[in-house]
Amino acid sequence: MAELRPHIQRDEFLPLVKRLTEIAGFQLAYLTDSEVKAVAGFRISEWLASGKYLEIEDLVAKTDERSKGYGGELFDWLVEHAKQNNCLQLRLVSRVSRLDAHRFYLRKGMNLEAHYFSMNLK
Repeated sequence: MAELRPHIQRDEFLPLVKRLTEIAGFQLAYLTDSEVKAVAGFRISEWLASGKYLEIEDLVAKTDERSKGYGGELFDWLVEHAKQNNCLQLRLVSRVSRLDAHRFYLRKGMNLEAHYFSMNLK
């Protein structure tokens, strides 16, 4: 996860994950083969407009393990986990600059269906 979120200090990571788990239902899933190959951070939530969904907040494979199928295998697990939890949709937000990630998500059958807006307050 440090490759995707380098701004989080190592000693801050676990307390942050625990807090997000308590307040927002954040969960971690990972794929191993003698060591961690890929990690996903996700949560299950619900909107009035569209019902229950699983949102992928983070999905990353180790740099030297990319294009070996680990990210795809973890993504497929997330799809099945969403179905088992009666989610109507799988969602994620991806920075506009992450073109390789976008190609991956499109190959996995995801649709590009919304614009995500943000505004920094500090």
